[in-house]
Amino acid sequence: MKLKENMRTFVTHLEGAIDGATLNAQELQTMSSERPLWTRYDLDSVRKSLTKESLTKRECTMWRYRELLPPSGDDEIVTLGEGMTPIYNCPRLADHFGLKNVSIKDDSQLPTGSFKSRGMAMALTMAKKFGVKRVAVPTCGNAGGAAAAYAARAGIEAYIFMPDDTPKINQYECNLFGAKLFLVNGLISDCGKIVRDGKEPMGWFDLSTLKEPYRLEGKKTMGLELAEQMNWTLPDVIIYPTGGGTGLIGMWKAFHELIELGWIDPDRLPRMVSAQSTGCCPIVRAFEAHEKFAKPFEDANTMASGIRVPVAVGDFMILDAIYSSNGTAVAAEEDRFPAWMRLVARLEGVGMCPEATAGIGALEQLSKSGWIKPDERVLLFNTGAAQKYPHIEPRDPARVNKDKPIDWGFIESQSV
Repeated sequence: MKLKENMRTFVTHLEGAIDGATLNAQELQTMSSERPLWTRYDLDSVRKSLTKESLTKRECTMWRYRELLPPSGDDEIVTLGEGMTPIYNCPRLADHFGLKNVSIKDDSQLPTGSFKSRGMAMALTMAKKFGVKRVAVPTCGNAGGAAAAYAARAGIEAYIFMPDDTPKINQYECNLFGAKLFLVNGLISDCGKIVRDGKEPMGWFDLSTLKEPYRLEGKKTMGLELAEQMNWTLPDVIIYPTGGGTGLIGMWKAFHELIELGWIDPDRLPRMVSAQSTGCCPIVRAFEAHEKFAKPFEDANTMASGIRVPVAVGDFMILDAIYSSNGTAVAAEEDRFPAWMRLVARLEGVGMCPEATAGIGALEQLSKSGWIKPDERVLLFNTGAAQKYPHIEPRDPARVNKDKPIDWGFIESQSV
């Protein structure tokens, strides 16, 4: 895809999120002091170059916000057409929880069926720019398929390491797009160690969450999009399923950049909610203990494989967004995920992935406790397509015999 207007980069430098170090953005970078990097922009120049009105003339992809993104030329973009995903008003879901305004932003409609398209499109774009020939990524779900697809698009060799109980469809995606896939008898943290250990002997670039600066910039477009879609206002509460946390961190970064541009009200920022599973909730535990960093979660186990992240390198960034927004962190009951998937699907026709339904569990708890008031505007994210998870509580359909008279009473009695 070619963009209609020429681009220039407004990136000034990269900044260590833990130590404040300044790094050259024109060189391939990973982390500083073993912690993530922020991408910083000349926002004064962006303000002079970009207006809300000019956005309306651009095609509806995440690249419409190019002044706030790293690439510096049309020919650098690695894309599969990452479109602006819809926001659905969900009145029946809202009523179910005694609320008046609940909506869902549906990132399952992105090219690889999940929000991972945003981050991997950006990461592979920048990897190609810097001449990377081989990448590796640890993943417990959709990041693997997205990395494989965008690596194929970029002409870059990809190595994917997954826990051996990762859903088959995620495994299939990696194979389909030609990545070299390896299953590991452990968690994503074990896969991450293999990727780290292989950097020197294999010569690959590590695309792990927040171990390069640009997946975060792709995820940031979620916040830019929803602000524009909501006419430059923001909801009162955003509930986000949290594993590695780039989506939550990226949105919070986007909101602050929009404040600097003068496009949103700094006094009307949403309260950010991190939704996790009772089977893996290191951020919830850290938040409840008022800690800056999260301790590793022992024996992590959840059917929502994408948020089975026992330790996140950006834990302090997630927690900072929660604390500074007066938000909270909630652990949803693991055994209720299938029921919440059915609830949203049957009330609103939206097929949510189990990771996203952690947000439904959080919504239930926070509405019951009064933390969310009935009149407040609440936005949830569907981060992936339900169709990728057929293994969660499968149910065989009833059968009829075409050669026998149909028993219409039997047909009517069937329930799901």
